[in-house]
Amino acid sequence: MGLVARAIEAAGIPTVSLSIVREITLQVRPPRAVFLHWPLGHPLGEPGRPAQQRQVFLDALGLLESARSPGALLEPGYRWRRHAYPGESP
Repeated sequence: MGLVARAIEAAGIPTVSLSIVREITLQVRPPRAVFLHWPLGHPLGEPGRPAQQRQVFLDALGLLESARSPGALLEPGYRWRRHAYPGESP
């Protein structure tokens, strides 16, 4: 993930990675990453929850816009199956 992101960035295209294994992200050091403490295979969230997935996507875009230095790691703190998202009924 980090190696590919750095190669893409070298071509002038900014990147944001989604990570669900913090330790690997810290070792690989992608230019920008959003860390979500969720099960493997679910980087955008739970199946059938488009509001949750949209929010993760918007967080990633926000990091792309707000990161001031390489190596930025955003940890939004969402909890699997316990967090309410905009546009989602309780």
